[in-house]
Amino acid sequence: MTAFGSSTPFILIARIKVKPGKVQEYLELAIKTDSAVEASEPGMLHHTFDQDPENPLCFTWSEVYKNDDAFLAHLANPSVGDKCKAAMEATGLPLKIFESKCGYSRV
Repeated sequence: MTAFGSSTPFILIARIKVKPGKVQEYLELAIKTDSAVEASEPGMLHHTFDQDPENPLCFTWSEVYKNDDAFLAHLANPSVGDKCKAAMEATGLPLKIFESKCGYSRV
């Protein structure tokens, strides 16, 4: 069995529901965020932002990090300003970390 730990890639999936009337504003912020991440985070291996086909207010960020350090760099990215960080923290989004029971990572 392959060991998973701080040096293995992992995926983070964040689901967001935008307030009515704020979708365009959020899309503009998402495009800026995506561009900043691509330019400044080589440890982000995959970064997408998708809209739910059944609910135009619901979106999903899918992010694949090279390792724990890549995620920590993402959290500390200066391209995400204090106002944006405060807004993210204010969402009160739940966090659940799944423990890997089987699978593999190509290191």
